[in-house]
Amino acid sequence: QVQLVESGGGLVQAGGSLRLSCAASGRTFTIDVMGWFRQAPGKEREFVGSIGWSGSNTDFADSVKGRFTISRDGTKNTVYLQMNSLKPEDTAVYYCAADSNFRARIGFQPDYWGQGTLVTVSS
Repeated sequence: QVQLVESGGGLVQAGGSLRLSCAASGRTFTIDVMGWFRQAPGKEREFVGSIGWSGSNTDFADSVKGRFTISRDGTKNTVYLQMNSLKPEDTAVYYCAADSNFRARIGFQPDYWGQGTLVTVSS
């Protein structure tokens, strides 16, 4: 099993920045890809971005490209989501996720999830 714990959510003004952290524990050696999803009120959960567990091969949703970056600290088993130029439409609960059986032809299909952290962007 893998446990994921997010932190770093909060309230920020439009145009501001915020960094989310996701600490992984347990059988972290089984992780292939980690990433982030988000769910805004009244909407379905959507993909935000992902990173290979080796720290390479990042991928992002078109809506956040150029504004969000993902990085990984292997010594801490922690993945970070740096969010810049935030917009009110970025307001959502952000979930960290991990895929321990990644298949390129299928894409990022997490089997582990964090509890979520709320990001609110005011206009």
